[in-house]
Amino acid sequence: MSEPVRPGAGPAALLRTPAFWVVSALLAAGAVRMSQILHRFLAAYPLATVTAVGLFALLAVPFWLFVQELDFLEREPAGLLVVAFAWGGLVATTVSIPGSVALENLIAKLGSPGLAADWGAALAGPSVEEIAKTLGVVAIVLIARSQVNSVLDGVVYGALVGLGFQIVEDIVFAIGAVAMAGQGDEVQPVITTFLVRGFLAGVWSHTLFGALAGAGVGYLVVNTERSRRRRITVAGLALFGAWASHVLWNSPLLRDGLGNGAVALLAVLAFKGLPPLLLILYLVRRAHDREAEYYVARLAGLDDPEMITEGELLALGSGSLRAAARRHAADKKGRKARASVRRLQRAQARLAVELSRAPDDVGRYHLEVRAHRAALVALGHPEAVVGARTWRHTASTIGTAALAIAVLWVALAALGGA
Repeated sequence: MSEPVRPGAGPAALLRTPAFWVVSALLAAGAVRMSQILHRFLAAYPLATVTAVGLFALLAVPFWLFVQELDFLEREPAGLLVVAFAWGGLVATTVSIPGSVALENLIAKLGSPGLAADWGAALAGPSVEEIAKTLGVVAIVLIARSQVNSVLDGVVYGALVGLGFQIVEDIVFAIGAVAMAGQGDEVQPVITTFLVRGFLAGVWSHTLFGALAGAGVGYLVVNTERSRRRRITVAGLALFGAWASHVLWNSPLLRDGLGNGAVALLAVLAFKGLPPLLLILYLVRRAHDREAEYYVARLAGLDDPEMITEGELLALGSGSLRAAARRHAADKKGRKARASVRRLQRAQARLAVELSRAPDDVGRYHLEVRAHRAALVALGHPEAVVGARTWRHTASTIGTAALAIAVLWVALAALGGA
């Protein structure tokens, strides 16, 4: 493995890392290949291609923001997040498109054309794609080992690799649907693909598979107190779980559904998608709690209420409580207070991380926390704590759930499910 880039290392250290140049070359080659494919799409179906790129790019935004927030306490560098996303969209897709076709042909030859028709996509696609995506997380480790120091880091990078793969693959499928429709440069097949592969399947497909495999890489790299055999076994099981989840998703099981109607279609999606979703939610919660306990303990050791109060210690260690503290500030003093609470929480998180790395060199982080504390004091809301839950919060939660169900139902109905 190449020498890891330490926190705070400049570009010069990165340029001396051989893995950086290998990854850069692979990304460049993938970009050239995908630009060639996009050029052909634009030449044949300009309106459909622009529509597909626009729709799926918009879909990527909320996924990106959500994944980025998973590791609130120790946020990953933006550059590495971009590398992870680009690996999935440029390198993994470039490898997987011809690789999956070749493996499907091999299944047809070694098995039968019928086997390939029924199970080719379920066996070939996951076998090539999950390995290609997992190598993206390995690439992050090789170029910036110090930035992967928890299982949660592996989850975030793996999810971004999966998201990049999903967005590019969905664009390719959308234009393929336009070509198969044989109606020229029409956007209807693009919209249908967006609803099926993006809106409905996007919640628990490649992003989740990548996150699961990334968790295994994170465990392998971080838990050095465990034996190498155990760490490799756990990483292998995580990759197998991603592969098995992908196989189930692509499999012909329940191809004819559970009957007609939106509920039946939703049941099929849930049957195939809930296992990896529940597993990754469990892993994220467990990894977040362990990380939060560690960093909150660093802040508690300061015993300085100007840096963080007892109530803020409680809120900072939980994603839901951090959000509740921001809502409480908004209820009391408006949007400016909400934004100030978030900035204070971010400053406290940065201080906690630096305390774990260089406890004797955190002066500027103390000043940052004090500045945001002063801003809150000026607004008349000096502490970022959780307030009592009000009927407005309950109504907002119910309204959001109702809106999500309504949008889901409309999407299913638009596909002929209802």
